[in-house]
Amino acid sequence: MARRDSIMYKPNDARSAMRRLVSFLGPFRWLIALVAVLCVTSNLLSLWGPNLAGSAINEAAAGPGKVNFERVSYYALRMLLCYLTSSLLTIGIHALMMNVSKRVARQLRGAVFEKLMRLPVGFFDRNQAGDIISRVSYDIDVIATCMATDVTSILTSSVTVIGSVIMMISISLPLSAVVLFSVPTAILYTSRMRKITQPRFVKRSKNYGIMNGFVEEMLSGQRTIQAYAYEDQADERFNRINTDAAEAYYEADRYGVTIGPTMGAINNITLSLIALLGSVLYMHGWIGLGSISSFVLYSRKFSGPINEIANIINELFSALAASERVFSLLDAPEELQDREHAEDLVHVRGDVRLDHVAFGYDETRRIIHDLSLHAEAGRLIAIVGPTGAGKTTIINLLMRFYDVDEGAVLVDERDIRDCTRKSVRGAYAMVLQDTWVFRGTIFDNIAYGRPDATMDEVVAAAKAAHIHPFIMRLPEGYQTVISEDGGNISKGQKQLLTIARAMLYDARMLILDEATSNVDTSTERAIQAAMRELMRDKTCFVIAHRLSTIQHADLILVLNQGDVVEQGTHETLMRNKGFYWKMYRSQFE
Repeated sequence: MARRDSIMYKPNDARSAMRRLVSFLGPFRWLIALVAVLCVTSNLLSLWGPNLAGSAINEAAAGPGKVNFERVSYYALRMLLCYLTSSLLTIGIHALMMNVSKRVARQLRGAVFEKLMRLPVGFFDRNQAGDIISRVSYDIDVIATCMATDVTSILTSSVTVIGSVIMMISISLPLSAVVLFSVPTAILYTSRMRKITQPRFVKRSKNYGIMNGFVEEMLSGQRTIQAYAYEDQADERFNRINTDAAEAYYEADRYGVTIGPTMGAINNITLSLIALLGSVLYMHGWIGLGSISSFVLYSRKFSGPINEIANIINELFSALAASERVFSLLDAPEELQDREHAEDLVHVRGDVRLDHVAFGYDETRRIIHDLSLHAEAGRLIAIVGPTGAGKTTIINLLMRFYDVDEGAVLVDERDIRDCTRKSVRGAYAMVLQDTWVFRGTIFDNIAYGRPDATMDEVVAAAKAAHIHPFIMRLPEGYQTVISEDGGNISKGQKQLLTIARAMLYDARMLILDEATSNVDTSTERAIQAAMRELMRDKTCFVIAHRLSTIQHADLILVLNQGDVVEQGTHETLMRNKGFYWKMYRSQFE
């Protein structure tokens, strides 16, 4: 099943990743074509320079008193103009490619974020937030940098190499044979190094994701770390992870750094052979001094791009490894599609039934075995039980964050698998123990589920949630901006804001998962009374650990090890002196 999959499966190979990256360049094909034309023009001008230099040297080699300085100056000025124009075109090429890489990075991040919005809840349960963030930020940055600089360099170098070969062959075929003899050696060497370094770059990106995930966890838990004096242990754990990341970085680069010097050595040996053979040819009168000079310049132009490609090959491999991680996320299985004839859940009354439901998050362990319950419309249902009994799992099934393995969940006698997920989830308002607020005004946070809500409606919800007096004491009232994750307000105030958000949301069913865990007892009772009035004729599911908060519930379901072991009102369950009675006494004795 989709929920049991993870993004940590076998990545795409480098060739597939390269093809997919190229597909993202499709919308910019005209810009790429312009860059290609500019590259050819720039390199042709640059390649003409050595030919002009050879002509100038031939004029100067005429001997004292025979040199035509006018002709030498003519060739020198033309050479200067060629190189200057080529440099200006190269600047334009880099500017265009930076623009393309920026837009490709934006497209990639947009595609990744859209994908994250379509992934099931289980995906985020199994994968570290830091590793996901690393893919969205670091890995895509690596790809963008490669496109902005390395792709341009490779394109330019390719034109230079081809042009240099043509010019060298036109000057001297024997000398060209010496240069071209080094090409197979270079190709075989770089191919071998790619096989060695590519897996190491993949490992490096993975280790960076692990490190980012750990840092994100530690930053979000700073108060707990300091409260338990865990700083030294956290440092030790980070040092181990950091060492692994550094070792992975070293392993990836220690082979890669040999590529440039090795290619340089091959090219220098080639240059030595050119000098030796050129001298022999010159002594026999088979080649002129100017032609030798031009050939040497072309050989440097030929070897220079090869050296450059060798130097950037590490960055290219790193970008391919990063792209594999990004595409593995893009290929992660999404939520199962709604059934072919699924309809929206509309005109909800709120009658909910679980019929012989069985479910497990993986195939080896069942959380819920054979669960049946009935929540009549408009009733307040409390779900209690020890840790691991399956309380939160029931909420996940009600909201279709997961689908049942056996049995069925029905709303108004309709199997929710025959309804669209979006409409099922839209039928509930939800307040969790883990509060979530975003950077924005208090008004926007309360109206999150009702963007069309008026100020009067937002204020009414805030009053019902007992957060209005606090809001009015703020300098800008409802227009006060909450910092990221609500860092400038207390946990209790964040909880009240989320309760106000749920009250404003027009839903027939409400889920409260320890929704008042961060407020004091008197406020909690007042909120419950207000919510009871506001939720009249709505079905409400309350997960509670403090049993004193659910004594007024219409029905209490007592779970233990995935089964309903008792159900009834508080008074009935206390009279029975069963599992619930033992739980209640354990909290108050």
